[in-house]
Amino acid sequence: MERRGSLRRLAVASAAMMLPVLTGCTGFFPPVNNSGGGGTGANGNQVYVLNQTTKSVSGFTVGTATLTAVNSSPVSLGFQPLAEVVTPSDAFLYVAGQGAISLYLINSDGSLSAPSAGAQQLAVTAASLTVSPDGQWLIALDSFTQQLDIYQINASTGALTAQAQSPAVYSLANGAGAWQPSTVRVSPDGTLIFAALGTAGDAVFSFDTTTGLAAQVQSLVNVNASTGDYGLAVDPKTAYLYIARSGSNGGIGVYTIGSGGTLNSVTGSPFAAGSGTVSVVLDSTGTYAYASNRTDSTISGYTITPGTTPAALKLVPLSGSPYASGTSVQSLGIDSTGKYLLAAASGGKADLTMYSFDITTPGKLDPSTSIASDTDPAGAIAVALTH
Repeated sequence: MERRGSLRRLAVASAAMMLPVLTGCTGFFPPVNNSGGGGTGANGNQVYVLNQTTKSVSGFTVGTATLTAVNSSPVSLGFQPLAEVVTPSDAFLYVAGQGAISLYLINSDGSLSAPSAGAQQLAVTAASLTVSPDGQWLIALDSFTQQLDIYQINASTGALTAQAQSPAVYSLANGAGAWQPSTVRVSPDGTLIFAALGTAGDAVFSFDTTTGLAAQVQSLVNVNASTGDYGLAVDPKTAYLYIARSGSNGGIGVYTIGSGGTLNSVTGSPFAAGSGTVSVVLDSTGTYAYASNRTDSTISGYTITPGTTPAALKLVPLSGSPYASGTSVQSLGIDSTGKYLLAAASGGKADLTMYSFDITTPGKLDPSTSIASDTDPAGAIAVALTH
């Protein structure tokens, strides 16, 4: 596999179907209400929404078919956010902007506050963020350079320390597409990292949670320049990778995960979805899959049906799928109770929609409630949920 010998600063590749044009300053968090006790971790069930148009982050407590804004929400960021992630401890929220990754402490009531020493600032622009299952490592998919930026998380303060070794540099085999860093995910067992790179395809890395070291082990190349991979999900057993794929031959790509992270397509993949599929999420049991279709503002739902062999797994559309959602829906998440699916729509109408799972038809989505995350349309681009 070809590997680059040195880092080169590259122009940002615009994933136009996912995010508006980015402008603004580096990250800064103004002080906010700290009545909930900084960094204690949320006691409830929260969802945090990044609003790119209004440059804010909004927090809501998920109740029984209700969404209630947490104290001091929305919080002004002062920059256009790109990505976010909540740590497994529910103590910290990291937000990526242009030229910085910034830190918020999550209080017991779900409200957000800046750390007493000031906002965490790191000179990196990340298209996507993820945290290892053990909560020790923050992994950022770099927007400018073909690398993963890996940081160790201080469990007490949330401060980030760059991994001692050089970042995980990756290369792609020759393909027809353009490099468009979009999503990074860690496998539930913590041994693998996957990166979706738009029309360039995907990269797979081995990962050592003791040292924080990652090394590329495979790449998937899209041979058609009009086919792009933008969203990722890994099943609970680290047996399958699900890829949200847009353009020609779009839908949900499903791959078995073999020894060392080797990927092989299952029979019938990709499975049909709506238009402009950009994200995918699985329920906590790995029984159902849901994909956001940004172009036609719908969510496709599937039952995951095992086969007699790993390659024979199928996605069977759920009753009523695809389901109507907000305009340009592009980010999905399942709440900590496993009872609700949350969907953020950059075009609003509404910014955030919550669905419950039908009591008579397993897996089917029923609209439960919706809410404006800021001045609608707020440009809601991402959701991150407590665990």
